[in-house]
Amino acid sequence: MYRRLSMVMFPVLLIALVGAGVWGYREHQEKNAILIKAENQYQRAFNNLAFHMNELNEQLGNALAVGANSSVFHRKCLVNVWRISSEAQNEINQLPLTLLPFSKTEDFLSSISKFSYHTAVRDLTKEPLSDQEVSLLEKLYERSKELSSELRKIQSQVLDQNIRWMDVEMAIATQDMQSDNTIIDGFKTVDNKVMEFTDVDFGPSNLNLFNTGKVRKLEGKDISKDEAKKIAFEFLQLPEDLEVTIAENGKGTEYESYSVTLVDEQDDGSRLNVDVAKRGGKVLYFMNHRDVDSSQLSVEEATQRAQRFLDDHDYGELTPVSYDTYQNTASITFATVQDDVIIYPQKLVVQVALDNGEITGLHATDFVYESHTRQLEQPTLTLEEARSVLNTNFQVDSTNLALIENDLNEEVVCYEFTGRINGGIYRIYINGNTGMEEKIEHIKASDQAAQQA
Repeated sequence: MYRRLSMVMFPVLLIALVGAGVWGYREHQEKNAILIKAENQYQRAFNNLAFHMNELNEQLGNALAVGANSSVFHRKCLVNVWRISSEAQNEINQLPLTLLPFSKTEDFLSSISKFSYHTAVRDLTKEPLSDQEVSLLEKLYERSKELSSELRKIQSQVLDQNIRWMDVEMAIATQDMQSDNTIIDGFKTVDNKVMEFTDVDFGPSNLNLFNTGKVRKLEGKDISKDEAKKIAFEFLQLPEDLEVTIAENGKGTEYESYSVTLVDEQDDGSRLNVDVAKRGGKVLYFMNHRDVDSSQLSVEEATQRAQRFLDDHDYGELTPVSYDTYQNTASITFATVQDDVIIYPQKLVVQVALDNGEITGLHATDFVYESHTRQLEQPTLTLEEARSVLNTNFQVDSTNLALIENDLNEEVVCYEFTGRINGGIYRIYINGNTGMEEKIEHIKASDQAAQQA
């Protein structure tokens, strides 16, 4: 009996053992393949980073090698600096350094990228590099040379000592920063060196180049919490005996506001939020958090409901410029119109429930903080002169005058051409004074339908 059982079980166990061995071997091989792939990716990213840092230094040197009036070559070099510094930032993000303090180097590269972009996009033939900008380029050239040298040292040590990046990732993951790790120590040295670059001053305008928020002091007096509550109830046309909670936001900043939260028990129990600016008491934000289960309204009907809401609340002359839908709710963007010019910086968004046309949201921060009368100058180019800049295949559907912010964060008056080319609908903004294409937008057919509502 025992012998018979052994004769049956032994082959079964042998097969299971062999199968387990094969499975384990395959798992080991797959794991090794993944580790090798990750190791190769890290090595490639680091070697590219070292290469691009050296290339960045060379491009900065090239920009300094020519005369101050070499606007074309300066633009070429600065565009290359912007491209290379952006690629270097991307390569840093591919390395296992998320837990390692390397933020100063990333910030330094980001500032170089912003400065070079900001300088390259302006008309250097009319506004060549200033003495201050040339001095900044000289400092960036010297500092990038130091960083490139440090990265080459790390690169050389990695190759000489056959160091694996996967060991770096393991050391970071286990927070084993005390171990002798050439790569970790090398990157710490690089980041500490960047912290010593106190003589590099990019200037306040360059550091805030991509900061689209503007701080404009609002007019009027500061209001109290009770006054904010009253404004919110009047805006929503609700009885004042409802229970609310009021929180104060942004204390000590130019964006101080009150958040008023209440439950509309007379309707469907939905939660309502209203943000009111502390200075002047303007409504910045409103949201009705209720479910919208169906979509019954068209683009035109939703736009008309939103326009009626703005008229009832005395928002002045506005025109719809874009239309989006999400979960049976339409978000319609309106921009102010002044002297027949569309003022894009002064805009707001109205949300409309597509089941019954109820206004369920308002985002008016840009409208409130950009609300002031502008001195608009007539463009020096005629409409036909601006139209001549367009592609001959561009079929113009409509034209407007519009005030926009260009890539230098300057407000410029442009001719806005809406039309069709290559099967798509586009808005092209031609500077009314220089004839340059300031912006090009690919728009949806629903945006045109909203404007025609």
